Amino acid sequence: MRNSRRRLRWLPVIIVSFSLVAAACGGDDGQAEAAVSGDVNISGSSTVEPISIRVAELFEDVAPEVSVTVDGPGTGDGFKLFCEGETDISDASRQIKDQEKETCLANGIDNIIELKVGIDGIAVMTNAGNDAVECLTFDQLFDLIGPNGEGTSTWAEASPDLPDAPLDVFGPGEESGTFDSFVEIVIEDLAEEAGVDATTRTDYVPSGDDNVILQGIQSSDTSLGWVGFAFAVNASGVKLLEVDGGDGCVEPTAATIASNEYPISRDLWIYVNADAAAANDAIVAYVDFYVSEVLSTAVSDVGYVPLTDAARAETAGRWHDRAVIS
Repeated sequence: MRNSRRRLRWLPVIIVSFSLVAAACGGDDGQAEAAVSGDVNISGSSTVEPISIRVAELFEDVAPEVSVTVDGPGTGDGFKLFCEGETDISDASRQIKDQEKETCLANGIDNIIELKVGIDGIAVMTNAGNDAVECLTFDQLFDLIGPNGEGTSTWAEASPDLPDAPLDVFGPGEESGTFDSFVEIVIEDLAEEAGVDATTRTDYVPSGDDNVILQGIQSSDTSLGWVGFAFAVNASGVKLLEVDGGDGCVEPTAATIASNEYPISRDLWIYVNADAAAANDAIVAYVDFYVSEVLSTAVSDVGYVPLTDAARAETAGRWHDRAVIS
């Protein structure tokens, strides 16, 4: 999605921004941070939630009078709250949809700043004890998880080249950005070719909590599921599968995700209500800190892939220019 940008400039806000970042990077007295107080309310993607929480933890050291609340019900649910004016920032594991923007506009939320904050892959998993499967193609994932898999109860029933073993599927619900990204990357083109709806089968176990999905994978010897890479990479009892998007099987790692060699990779975002920020120095200070050099540290700390220096500079530039989407 390519968004045009409009520029809104507020000189007093920029002054607060520069003073806070300078002090956070070793300024002389920390008075800028001490002067900032207030609340910042964030909701949205459970995938991006750990980044925003980590930034908030680091931010507390330089702005202890700012209270940052972060919740992770899912990207779609987060945008609903954001477009109703109930949150200041929306975490998202996909870009905002046109329909969501229209809802925001209808509710007077018409100045929104879109900021890329990191990169993640979607891990496809089975139980750690399942030695019969090592790699799945997009075609096989479509057969197993796509709408044509509805009603199938074994891997082989869904896709003939796979083992004749029980198939228990666990994954995000429709409110999740991880669900949307998986459908867009893996299922959409194949569904169009097959003349069916671009969605998943309905007879799987959905959850908005990635930890619940991992528990499901752990509970079934021949399970199948998907969550964000960072949630899966260090989890016990699960095995991350290689994925073949057309160029051969690729293992999900930080390096293959950063290079986009791993075929199920996606960018991570935050969306800021620019009007709310203009009225609340606490939001400005928090986002200033978020897009500073600390972003790479925070993203790495929670297991995601940091942006390149050039990409982070672009994110910081969009924020400091108050470049809103349209």
